[in-house]
Amino acid sequence: MTTQNKPHAFPPLLSLQTLTAMRRSLSAALLFAIAALFLFASFSLHLSRSSVSHSDLIHRYPIPSPASDHHLLRDDQSPPSAAPLSHVSSVMDSISTVAVLLPAWKVLIIVSPETPLSEKDRYVCVFRNNRTSRARFAGILPSRNRTAFYCAMPNRVRGLRPFLQPVLSRRSQINNNNNSPVLSTAPELIRWTFLVYESFSTEDDVVLFAKGLNNRQGVNRPPSEFRCVFGDASKHDAVRTAVTSSNQEVFRCPHPDPTALNDDINASIALEIVDGNRVVPSVAYYTPTKRRRTSSSSSSAGPTEQPSHELCACTMVYNVAKFLREWVTYHSRIGVDRFILYDNDSDDDLGHVVRQLNREGFNVTTTFWIWPKTQEAGFSHTAVYAKSLCKWMMYIDVDEFVFAPNSWSESPAPGRHMLKSLIPKDPSIGQVSIHCNEFGPSNQKTHPLEGVTQGYTCRRRFEQRHKSIVLLEAVEHSLLNVIHHFDIKKVFRTKQLSSEDAIVNHYKYQAWPEFQTKFRRRVSAYVVDWTEGLNPMSKDRTPGLGFQPVEPKGWPDMFCEVRDERLKMLTQKWFGSPTSSKMVWQS
Repeated sequence: MTTQNKPHAFPPLLSLQTLTAMRRSLSAALLFAIAALFLFASFSLHLSRSSVSHSDLIHRYPIPSPASDHHLLRDDQSPPSAAPLSHVSSVMDSISTVAVLLPAWKVLIIVSPETPLSEKDRYVCVFRNNRTSRARFAGILPSRNRTAFYCAMPNRVRGLRPFLQPVLSRRSQINNNNNSPVLSTAPELIRWTFLVYESFSTEDDVVLFAKGLNNRQGVNRPPSEFRCVFGDASKHDAVRTAVTSSNQEVFRCPHPDPTALNDDINASIALEIVDGNRVVPSVAYYTPTKRRRTSSSSSSAGPTEQPSHELCACTMVYNVAKFLREWVTYHSRIGVDRFILYDNDSDDDLGHVVRQLNREGFNVTTTFWIWPKTQEAGFSHTAVYAKSLCKWMMYIDVDEFVFAPNSWSESPAPGRHMLKSLIPKDPSIGQVSIHCNEFGPSNQKTHPLEGVTQGYTCRRRFEQRHKSIVLLEAVEHSLLNVIHHFDIKKVFRTKQLSSEDAIVNHYKYQAWPEFQTKFRRRVSAYVVDWTEGLNPMSKDRTPGLGFQPVEPKGWPDMFCEVRDERLKMLTQKWFGSPTSSKMVWQS
């Protein structure tokens, strides 16, 4: 009986253990599957969160297959301030605009002149597959004071070819009316790399700024290869004039006959490549000068108008709000009458700081200059724009401070004559060149609250490059400039100041959190961005730095060869508070 029962007793026990183990394995597997499903769903929701439709925008359109032979852009950067996207079926009451595709999938929407806009309305961009993106105010373009908006190109649109211009519409006008026309015949997006982006009318001619024509530094196509076109180039009544100068991104041509434009106050202006009659896409408009309009009825020319300021300073800026007060305060107290800032798409508190400085009596103006890699063109623009405002223009950056070691070190207080004393009285001098000392991080880990003149006191031994103070009347007709100095007319010459007479303290290599922002994009048209593995020996690059914004080992102590506290001590004497350790520019 026992022998017969053993075979029957043991298997049930084994089955129970096996069943228990299987249940545990199944439970673990089930939990793992649920967790994996949850993670997959969360990740999918994260990727598609911007494509969720709003409840009131219900109609969905199919997405066409992208063309396989277009690989012009990489989806390697997320658009800034990407807003939730939505599907729309129609756009009512769209606004007349032109659109330009910028880096990082940003689309610049430029509203046509004389187009009314309401501050109360909210605006959106509607793209070709009826997805929308929030339009945020970008700025006012210099030419014709046109309003511009930014829109982030939706992810679902980036794969479609060709890229079509979106429509700017009031959000209240977007509806689900299936009978309304669909976006299908919009023109292609203009690329920022091949574009006439700005113009300026002088009394004698018109200056155009264009990308994609003179692409190599020092190699310029002859003016005879181009024509200026006023009005719609596709129509017979467009007016053409010869290009007289072609240098870098600057082109010049005569004014058209004013009667030929039929008093068209909104005439566009573009460049035409003579070979093939190819017109460069343009967002620029022609503005006849007031003086030119009245000169025909004037019997005699009056006296030449003199500039209202003896000395101005110009620079191109991006997110310099925290540095601006120190730079303006210092240079204003030693002689700069007016500051002209070309804002290259700042998104910090620059506007607020500028308004504060103006309320305190400083003279600071900003020009919205959104275009990437256009520093030379911006300086050329200043040379014609500010010619009636400023006699001399100092071209330095916000991290650069002019200092005269010999003549200023014993002065008890700054004086507004100081900078102007560096300008020779010799009328043949058209430009003053000043050497630069480049300062290192000086063991700073963050931006020094008391200012760069106080926090950075250790520099490289040898002088690097130079900056200039330019007589605008002396600037050559071509407006050619390289690294803050201009070609000047042959009747003038440049004077190089000694390092004891004047020096520029360039606080170039700052604390790493500040310095790494230079990887965003180099502003010069002819300097390779640091993230590109090209021209590694360029003087624009930082020694020991790679192609990614990764802090090198020992960064706080780099570029420290000479301890130089001369300007630190002088500014403490001039701008230090007698009752605290703060400087006057500290808020």
